[in-house]
Amino acid sequence: MQRIIALGLHHDHVWSNLEELAATGQAELVGAADSDAELLAKYRDRFPGETTTSYDELLFRDGVTAAYLFGSNRLSEDLAVKASERGLHCLVEKPMAASFSGAQRMHAAAKANGVRLMVNWPFAWWPQLRHGLYMAQSGELGQVWQVHYRAAHQGPVELGCSRQFCEWLYDAELNGAGALMDYCCYGALLAEVLLGQPESVSGLRVRTGLKPDLDLEDNAVLLLKYPHALATTEASWTQIGNLTSYSTTIYGSRGTVLIEPGHGGRILLATLEHPDGIALTLPLQPEHLLNASTHFLAAIEDPAMEIHPLCKDEHGLNAQRILEEGIRATS
Repeated sequence: MQRIIALGLHHDHVWSNLEELAATGQAELVGAADSDAELLAKYRDRFPGETTTSYDELLFRDGVTAAYLFGSNRLSEDLAVKASERGLHCLVEKPMAASFSGAQRMHAAAKANGVRLMVNWPFAWWPQLRHGLYMAQSGELGQVWQVHYRAAHQGPVELGCSRQFCEWLYDAELNGAGALMDYCCYGALLAEVLLGQPESVSGLRVRTGLKPDLDLEDNAVLLLKYPHALATTEASWTQIGNLTSYSTTIYGSRGTVLIEPGHGGRILLATLEHPDGIALTLPLQPEHLLNASTHFLAAIEDPAMEIHPLCKDEHGLNAQRILEEGIRATS
């Protein structure tokens, strides 16, 4: 039975992840730490364990084996290093860090202390996306020559994100950038997993003026150049509706796959014989890939188990490098 602490509650994804952890029945929630009293009260209403405003107090609690890190991107850098040095396995929310240097520190600390560091990317738990990656990596699509992903919504405030979440998302120091960091990260990861590190990164960051109080970019596009391929990753905090959002397209020399978003989304394959695409039947999925918590717990219990490529800290680190190059190129 793993004894797990939650360090940071001001990333809204924390609540669904803690619910999934509790549902496994394989872990004990020791408690949560955050500087915000409202979030601590919310935790007490829903989960067991103590609450405190001191991250160190929970970090040094005897018998703790792992930590869920759901603070700002900047705070997670420091907490992951501290937790790793305490010998705790770490689950950190995407995009891993606010900076490439922070991601490097996290990766190095986990490796030096022999602990698991897993990055939770919400789309990693879509079976159709994992199958699309498998098809590309196994050669079924031929030579992969383009990867495209667009993440978009009307904006964190408009989406209904909490005040505490929005406060740091709209802070370049705590987030790392604006929409670019929040949403270009997904496409950067996909490109890194499928194509590796690009030769160059270019792009655009734009303030449309649709959010007068926002000092950061609300839209961004990054273009990744490879010797024989390219990747595009788009982010928007101003899009009305869900059309075009969260779909993945992988283009290969023998076929194209369009991967619909969400649980229950389809994967469509277009070939020369079926140019309009056909829906594929997904193979049965292992239980440990149900969600972040089942996968994290399985990885802790079996040190020989490979963490899924989308969630490996090495890929998260390399995606962070792409994001940093993108920030530099668009500044």
